[in-house]
Amino acid sequence: MTVAVDRERVARLTHELLEAIGEDPDRPGLKQTPSRMAELYSEFFAGVGEDPAEPLARTISVTRGPAPDTLPSGAVLLRDIRFRSVCEHHLLPFAGHAHIAYLPGEQVVGLGALVRVVEILAARPQVQERLGEQIADTIAEHLDTRGVLVVLDASHGCVTMRGGRQPEATTLTIAARGEYTDAVARTELIALIGRGAE
Repeated sequence: MTVAVDRERVARLTHELLEAIGEDPDRPGLKQTPSRMAELYSEFFAGVGEDPAEPLARTISVTRGPAPDTLPSGAVLLRDIRFRSVCEHHLLPFAGHAHIAYLPGEQVVGLGALVRVVEILAARPQVQERLGEQIADTIAEHLDTRGVLVVLDASHGCVTMRGGRQPEATTLTIAARGEYTDAVARTELIALIGRGAE
């Protein structure tokens, strides 16, 4: 069940927050900020309560599909899925690329479904480590796979804009399921993902 963001409440609380930092929320430059924040939060947190497995419900049979001779015998790797999320610690954004690989069983899924899984799970308060694990779990549990690998590479506002202020720093996380829990089995995929970054 999807939970709608309470826009009126977000706007009201933003107005109060502006007052709390000593600003005048009614001055011209800030007057529309509460409603803009309500719109922004509706977009950023649209995945709260949404089922990330739903996009994986429509699959294609490998042996009885429309073109079985064109289907992969090895891994399916989708690189450079752009994503953005909000760190739950400081409510600052983090953004980057997701790379997803899976070893198909009898069923495969349209590539857009993998993108939707990432988008749904990223559109909620998150930490990168958990986001990667949730993507891997969703694919492993709801798609016929022998292995799943999820690599996330992201830049975090809490690192680039506050504290140590390291604008070039990125964070890389890896989540693996099935055959890809073996480091040797995922070596080729990691190399292919790295080639995309060149």
